[in-house]
Amino acid sequence: MTPAKLWLRIFLAGFALICGLLIVTLKTPPFYGDMTRIGLLSENAFGWTIEPPQVPTEYLQASPVAQADVLVIGDSFSMSNRWQSELTRAGYRVTTIFWGQIDEALCSDLNAWLDQAGFRGKLVIVESVERLLADRLANTQKCAKMQKPFSAGLKPFFAPLDHVPAPAINWDGKLTSGLNIYRNTERARKADGDFLSNKRILVRPVADGCSMFSSRLCDRAPFWPADDENGELTVQHAAQMRAFGESQRPRSILWMVIPNKTTVYVKPEHSKDFVTAFDEAGLGPDLFSLSQEKKKTVLDYYFPNDTHLSMHGQLVVGQRMLEAVRKILPVAPSKAS
Repeated sequence: MTPAKLWLRIFLAGFALICGLLIVTLKTPPFYGDMTRIGLLSENAFGWTIEPPQVPTEYLQASPVAQADVLVIGDSFSMSNRWQSELTRAGYRVTTIFWGQIDEALCSDLNAWLDQAGFRGKLVIVESVERLLADRLANTQKCAKMQKPFSAGLKPFFAPLDHVPAPAINWDGKLTSGLNIYRNTERARKADGDFLSNKRILVRPVADGCSMFSSRLCDRAPFWPADDENGELTVQHAAQMRAFGESQRPRSILWMVIPNKTTVYVKPEHSKDFVTAFDEAGLGPDLFSLSQEKKKTVLDYYFPNDTHLSMHGQLVVGQRMLEAVRKILPVAPSKAS
């Protein structure tokens, strides 16, 4: 074989390989879940397939801080304004800020800081996912003064998908991503137990998963390893929350602790002592027990391909938060005026 023919064969073989990889990637659906994207897992296997509930735009709009009845301090679970829409629908004026805007800490002068920002409401809802709350409370324990200026938008921080994504060609995928996604998904499908995908996302079996998720590979789901690694919340954490709330009188602090996805679907006893102490202290609604109940009756209560509550779950949680708010503010001030 002449050198020219050898190089031609090598070129054709390489070209065929590249074309094959490109075809696989183009046929791999684009990501619409954070955990599938980070773990390089197939949306065909783990993506949700039922239509989300629609919320009228007017209920997703926040109020200016000077007009708000309720202030929410939250994380990514509050960024779509979906659970808050249940309060807005009932007539409460709500504004939302995020932990990242306040250096992940509530400081001793929170009330004075809110007064200076123009907030005249009497209720603050502090929302945190379970796995991040311990660090936020530790930061709070040593924080005396709020450093950053108050800043809140009038629109949701991000808008979630309002329909199941239609089939599409994946033009944005890397050349090898289709093959990697296929390999990871097949390994997850065939694993007897947990499978760490792309060294970052843990795919775990879920008992009775197909009664709880609309995804095609519904007997397992992706989870954050940090749900386990960050440990459990404790009775001491509940005591810290109670003490901080007492220090901010006359405003009321209503705590909103959202359980980890792993706690809901894999380890229901996680943080159980904290949950008992939290409930006994009356710090806020018990979203742990609520989630254990609703995961069985609300399909895709959490997204199968993400770590967050789905829009179905957001509205369920919003209803429970509305019940808790009404115990503190029985009539929405905007409706009473």
